[in-house]
Amino acid sequence: FLRKQPHVVYFVVQHMPPGFTHSLAERLNAVSELFVKEAEQGEKVQHGVVYIAPGGYNMKIVQKGNELQIDIVDTMQNEIYRPSVNILFESLSKIKGYSKIAVIMTGMGSDGTAGLKLLKSDENVTSIAQSEESSIIFGMPKAAIAANVIDYIVDLKDMAKTIKCLI
Repeated sequence: FLRKQPHVVYFVVQHMPPGFTHSLAERLNAVSELFVKEAEQGEKVQHGVVYIAPGGYNMKIVQKGNELQIDIVDTMQNEIYRPSVNILFESLSKIKGYSKIAVIMTGMGSDGTAGLKLLKSDENVTSIAQSEESSIIFGMPKAAIAANVIDYIVDLKDMAKTIKCLI
């Protein structure tokens, strides 16, 4: 999540192959109060929108003057997951002047931890990990917690409420 009062933007990375994230975005858009969509190359970032990284590709956020723009890339950059949370977080670490909330939820491996270390070098970052008890696979949250880059550990049922309190 990227915040510059009073605007909030949401970026989501889900380890999914091509084709699946478009359906995920459509389904979430149908049940959400927010507008949810699959991110597109070169798209200008708009507040109040949830952008889901396209399956099989990495999503970066770049600053162009006073605007933020989405960059969809097909590179691996030493990552085994595409899309990669590390690559998104690394790109967000270069964006200045915004408060950021980073959330690591259930998943295999340690994707997100290295990028979160870069993000946490900025004092305007709050990080949340999903609790072991509420995770299906505790790998990603566990790695981030072990790296000592997490501010809050939260059960899934309390995640939305916690994020809203921080925004």
